[in-house]
Parts: sequence; C-alpha cells; structure tokens
Amino acid sequence: MKKVVFADVTLKYAAGEMSFREKIEVAKNLDRIGIGVIEMPQIQDTRIDTLLIKSIAGSVEHAVISVPAALSEAGIEEAWNAVKEAKNRRISICVPMSPVRMEYICKKKAPIVREMVKVLTEKAAAYDAQIEFVADDATRSEFPFLCDVIRDVIAAGADVVTVQDTAGIMMPREMSAFVAKLKAEVPELSGVTLGVQCSNQLSMSCACAVEAIQAGAQEIKCAVDDQDYPLIEAVQSVIRARTADLAIVSDIDVTQMNRTLSQIKWMSQQKKSKTSPFENGVRDYGDEPNLNVQDDVATVSAAIRKLGYDLSDDDTMHVYEAFRNIVDKKEVSLKELDAIVANNAMQVPATYHMESYVVNTGNQMGSTAHVRLRKDDTRLESVVVGDGPIDAAFLAIEQIVGQHYELDDFQIQSVTEGHEAMGAAMIRLRAQGKLYAGRGISTDIIGACIRAYLNALNKIVFEEG
Repeated sequence: MKKVVFADVTLKYAAGEMSFREKIEVAKNLDRIGIGVIEMPQIQDTRIDTLLIKSIAGSVEHAVISVPAALSEAGIEEAWNAVKEAKNRRISICVPMSPVRMEYICKKKAPIVREMVKVLTEKAAAYDAQIEFVADDATRSEFPFLCDVIRDVIAAGADVVTVQDTAGIMMPREMSAFVAKLKAEVPELSGVTLGVQCSNQLSMSCACAVEAIQAGAQEIKCAVDDQDYPLIEAVQSVIRARTADLAIVSDIDVTQMNRTLSQIKWMSQQKKSKTSPFENGVRDYGDEPNLNVQDDVATVSAAIRKLGYDLSDDDTMHVYEAFRNIVDKKEVSLKELDAIVANNAMQVPATYHMESYVVNTGNQMGSTAHVRLRKDDTRLESVVVGDGPIDAAFLAIEQIVGQHYELDDFQIQSVTEGHEAMGAAMIRLRAQGKLYAGRGISTDIIGACIRAYLNALNKIVFEEG
C-alpha cells in the first residue's frame, strides 16, 4: 500500500478573514484529523507572523508546521526562528523553474537561479528541520534544467521535493507521465519525499493528484475550501472508495473529517463585524490535564505558552508564585491558569480610569451605553448603540481610545453566592498578535466586564508606550 501525506494550504492562502485565535483552532483541527503538513503563509510582519507560527507550533501535536522562506539567507533564518519551537518543523523554499517566471519573479537567468537554490538549500539544511524545495511552474520548465536543480537540492540536503503545475495545464494522464518521467530521470528522488501541487484550472486537480500518487508521488498539496487546489474531502473520498484498486492509504480520520472540515469552512467563510468587538465564541480549553503540585516552573511556563501568552521571565515567575499558592490546595485547570495570568502578569499603572457608565437595554429597544473614562486630567466619553449591553459598552470604549483590538476571549462567572453575589469577568485582547488578559470583579456584571476590558487595555497601552 502506498501512503499519501496531505499538506494543507488553507492557512497559507485562505486565512485573510480569520482571527488570530481562529487560525490556531484551524491548525489544531487539521492536526486532529490526521493532516500531515500544515503550511503557513510567508512571513510579512516579523513580530505578528512569528508569534502566530509559535502559537500554532505549541498547539499542534503531530503535523509538520511548514514555513516558506523568502529567497535570501536572511529569509531562511527568519523562517527558522519562527518555526524552531514546533515539534515537527519544515522550511520551504519555493523557486520558479520556468524561464518566464524566473525572469519575472527572480529577475535572474537560469544558471544564477540554480546556484541561488543550491546556496539557500545548504543554508536551510544547517538547521534541525525538514527542508522542502518547491519547483514553482515545474510543468512549464525546461525539463533537463529542472532535473539538474532537483539533483542539486537533494545533494544539498533537501528532504522533500515538490513540483507544481502552477499554470494548471496538466491533464491527469499527463501529470502521471510527468511524475514518472521525473522519477526515471532523477533516481535520487527515491531517497526523498516527492510532492505535487495540482491546480484546479481545468477542474481536474483531484484526478491529477490521484494519478500523481499512482505514479510515485507521496505528498499532495490540498485545501479545505480553496477551489484552486484538490479538496481534502474529494481526494480522501477517492482513496476510500478505491483503496483496493489504487493501493493507497492515508492517516486521515474519516470519522471526524466531515464535521471538522465543516467547522473550518464556517470559520474561514465568516465575515467579521465592522461594528462589534465580539468576533469569537468562548475559548475551548480542550481536554488538557490539570496542573498539580508536582509541576515545576518549566511545565507551568509551557502551559502558559499553550494558552497563547508571550510573557517575560518576570511575569512568568509572578504567575508561577500565584500558581504555587493555589495548587497546594487543589489541582489547577488551564481555565484557572488563564485567570491567574490575568491577575498577576504585567501589572501596570492604569492609563484609562473608569469614571461612570450608564447602560440602557430591553426587549423592545436597542442597547445603548454611555461610558465616561479619564486619562490623566482629560475626561473622555462616548455614547454607542450595540447588540446587547456588554457589546455596546465595549464598543463605546473602542470609540474613546480610537482603536479596535481582537477580542480573543470573554468569560463571565460568579465568585460568590447570594443576593449580593460578586461576578467576575475575564477578557483577552490581542494587539499585534500578542495576548493581554484582564480581570474585573463587581456585583454589577456589566461593571465587571468594563473593568476587565480596561485592565487588559491598560496593559496594551503601557507596552505600546
């Protein structure tokens, strides 16, 4: 039986409408159903994109995290720094192979491109990661040149060689013949993984991918809901229906596949509200085991990173000390650790202080919030209509500070009982990719929410100067 690995490109190309947390959830779901490789977009903003990759790396257990590198030695190093914390990591080097794209993208002739590819592969191979060479527009390249480059990259340390039908010109039989010819001309491919990326320009990407596997390819680029690539469901359906005839298997968990992929499609297709701070649901803490008295600072620090925080050493120690005060009496869940972070990490002087708020709501009227804050000696206020009292209050604060932050998580719980019960709110805001947690307590739950939001907001303002 031939085993095929699915390399998913959903986050690489189709994550524009997703929030930071949704991208992490997509990666976790892809890992859960058995996707072998999760491809990330090329790094544009070093801080934000690196933080996203590191957050995903901490959430994924089995899949390889693949980061494309810019075509320079600095680009290779940047990709490595982003992915090095992943359990299974890959640096991908994509270079055009057809004459027209070499001229257009690289502004270089074939001999110079060949030497560049060799140097970059050798640079990447010095790191402890899988190295993938992607031959962009391979099906329109000069075949002898393509073979020479592939021999070079394998000799330089490449572990995976992927050929792309970028133009989408291949019929299924032609794709099969192309892969077979490549394996015959470059025997060195037997020692590495051969991958293919089939375009759906002719609505035949699934058929081309299956034919390529039959001819000897071991990895295929696919997507959840991108019509330019073979869809995971389509390829897996063919494999499942014709396993005996095709002699192909995969690690995809078909019992979870349809439900999980539907959830990912929903997240990728959702349009974000332009007027509401609420963009996500309540955080799913999963089935992670609780922390106990045996756990040291390294274990707690790893759990903090799994929650998505990027804390300084001092803040990590503050959280650990608070954790030790609690864990002697009981085990601590990730949800409780989240609250400990909100209470103890990055305690800063407040820039914005709440003076007053008035919220009107009812079943026959829209919710309005009048929020008044103080910054130094300046009084700032806003009146906003929202979808519910808390939505209106948060939106009023956003209008006052003139900035929208991604609301990563929002939770409310009771901390005391009885008629005068105290309510606690926990807010996680994300700015420039980094998480900031705030907590507020009050007998008025709306007041607790506003205090929690301001607590997180003040941390952002302090760090941004």
